[in-house]
Amino acid sequence: MQWIELTVQAHPEAVESVSELLMRYTHGGVAIEEPIELLDDGQEYRILPGHPVKIHAYLAVDGREEEAQQRIAEGLWHLASIGAGLVGELETRLIREEDWASAWKESYHVTHIGRRLVICPSWREYTPAEGEVVMTLDPGMAFGTGLHPTTRMCLEELERRVQPGMRVLDLGTGSGILALAAALLGADEVDAYDISDVAVASARENAERNHLSERIRVIHGTLDEERSLALTGRYHLLVVNILAGVICSLAPFMATVLAPGGLLLASGVLQEHREKVEQALKAAGLCPMATVQTDDWLLFVMRKPA
Repeated sequence: MQWIELTVQAHPEAVESVSELLMRYTHGGVAIEEPIELLDDGQEYRILPGHPVKIHAYLAVDGREEEAQQRIAEGLWHLASIGAGLVGELETRLIREEDWASAWKESYHVTHIGRRLVICPSWREYTPAEGEVVMTLDPGMAFGTGLHPTTRMCLEELERRVQPGMRVLDLGTGSGILALAAALLGADEVDAYDISDVAVASARENAERNHLSERIRVIHGTLDEERSLALTGRYHLLVVNILAGVICSLAPFMATVLAPGGLLLASGVLQEHREKVEQALKAAGLCPMATVQTDDWLLFVMRKPA
């Protein structure tokens, strides 16, 4: 299979808009590459805040790629005209799937998050310190490497809030990174949903790679009214790291599946969308507990009344 890699460099404020545009016309979600500085022997890094971010997406070469590419170019032109200097030009290159994987391996390093969590790429070696919780991850062609601020905030909150015996729902799981963290931190059962075939395959492989297939159930799909009613009150904690508009539309269903007293961790929200997301979550009956912010990105901690 051949793919066209689409790359757009954007200011952090424009990442959500560019990601939403690319996902509309491409396969398997987007990959967000934060600007980093390598440390020590090149195995670890630090993120450079405020620097431009690269958003990657992939089009299958199947005869329909030219039309999709044209629509993306038009959409980027409109975004650039609204916010001067926020969105760069579209760059493309033709690659094979195996070449894409090799390119990712060069820029993906051991990541320390919070007090105990460590993300180790499947092709690197790492000896954990006492008390560290290590997940072995291969993102494949699915979003979710731990680099993006929204993912990091979710992982840090999971470390604070997951308790042994919990039932957890990871909505929009991508590579499965948040589901893996929840299980490794003590959750008894984790359901991981995604609408992307590529993401589902990647999450299942990562669950197996970490010997967690018995505790993580990866499901193709999302929450709707019928499914949420069938799962009423099931989950002690729900984590969702997707676009603001999707969080708003899913708010009633997420509230339904939470158990009384259950927690929602909702991330992927830019500061400019704060009010509409807060209103949607409150309208669904959820009570705000805290708001975490990194740069322009927000994470809402909400509780369902007991």
